Amino acid sequence: MDKIRIVGGNKLHGTLPISGAKNAALPLMIASLLTEETLTLENVPRLRDVAQLMQILSNHGVDYSVDGKRAGQNLLAGQTLHLSASGIVDTTAPYDLVSKMRASFWVIGPLLARMGQARVSLPGGCAIGTRPVDFFIDGLKALGANIDIDRGYIVADTNGGLKGGRVVFPKVSVGATHTIMMAATLAKGETVIENAAREPEVTDLANCLVGMGAKIEGIGTDTLHIQGVEGLHAYRHPVVADRIETGTYAMAVAMTGGEVVLEGARADLLQSAFEVLSRTGTEITEVENGIKIFRNGNGIEPVDIVTDPFPGFPTDLQAQFMALMTRAKGTSKITETIFENRFMHVQELARLGARISLDGQVATVHGVDHLIGAPVMATDLRASVSLVIAGLVAEGETEVSRVYHLDRGFERLEDKLSACGAVIERISA
Repeated sequence: MDKIRIVGGNKLHGTLPISGAKNAALPLMIASLLTEETLTLENVPRLRDVAQLMQILSNHGVDYSVDGKRAGQNLLAGQTLHLSASGIVDTTAPYDLVSKMRASFWVIGPLLARMGQARVSLPGGCAIGTRPVDFFIDGLKALGANIDIDRGYIVADTNGGLKGGRVVFPKVSVGATHTIMMAATLAKGETVIENAAREPEVTDLANCLVGMGAKIEGIGTDTLHIQGVEGLHAYRHPVVADRIETGTYAMAVAMTGGEVVLEGARADLLQSAFEVLSRTGTEITEVENGIKIFRNGNGIEPVDIVTDPFPGFPTDLQAQFMALMTRAKGTSKITETIFENRFMHVQELARLGARISLDGQVATVHGVDHLIGAPVMATDLRASVSLVIAGLVAEGETEVSRVYHLDRGFERLEDKLSACGAVIERISA
């Protein structure tokens, strides 16, 4: 099993390319099930989750080809996928595939909309909370689906196709918004989704669906109006820049000091996080090709945060910000409101010398003068990269194990950081 080895102490300088967003690429790939024609996606990151989802879609009969594999091409640039679901051969998504990545559960929406039936395993994924599928089930029922649960599978069908309806989510859910929005594009009549997620990845999917011929109004708001159409057609769509990768590397620069241009990044996708980061003493400037992050040798100011759905502070940046606050000049409080079990990185940061106390969903971080390198273990995707950020400033050597979590969401992380001066390498076991 691979590990990441880091020797802390170097400031970061240079240009770091930002990949396409994994959280946008996955639902975009699933949207290929909605049409017989080819969906082409540009700027798709080379990640384990992307490869896993391609396998799952292939199981349903999706043919695909990949541009960007030739020798000599820039492997830090995104790839282009061509996805063709001209013939869906299987409407079952089996446990052995879905259990490896919960986003694959979202295929239930397009399969029901196009084929009128689906049998999809209940999902797995990162162990950071229950994340129930009730919102998905209730939303599909509102569109006329008949749903039963049979031995760990959701078995669904329709009587003559889905029908437009009113879906009100009791709590914002990105995955449920993706799924119901895709299903509604082919439903008969109008669907209204209330309390819809507003994340940029949801907007990116909606814009792609419109490009494919869907009729969606209210994009970017919490109320979506979708008029069902007979069918969708071919389209070419670039995946939006990864705001979580952007925020992660911005915090790495804030942690180490230095100056880095995050090439291809978009500031408008991270206004809340950047407002917080600027209060720590980090300078953030929009430039022609992205965003410049700068912090001089001054200390890091402590800042309190509360995670919230977009446009609030992203839960997917909470662990990274906690790593940054371990070196702040004072005490900060971090309140997690999205997932009930997303502080698993606390004990591993403590191994590096961090002082963090927990009280329910609130973490109190007492800044320390220095961190000391040590062996640590990743527990989930975002927790793993928080350990990398801490390791970049820890004295001596830090070794992060279970880096397969990193490979699910960060494309060639060690190559990007080492190109900016970090002493970091992957060690193959």
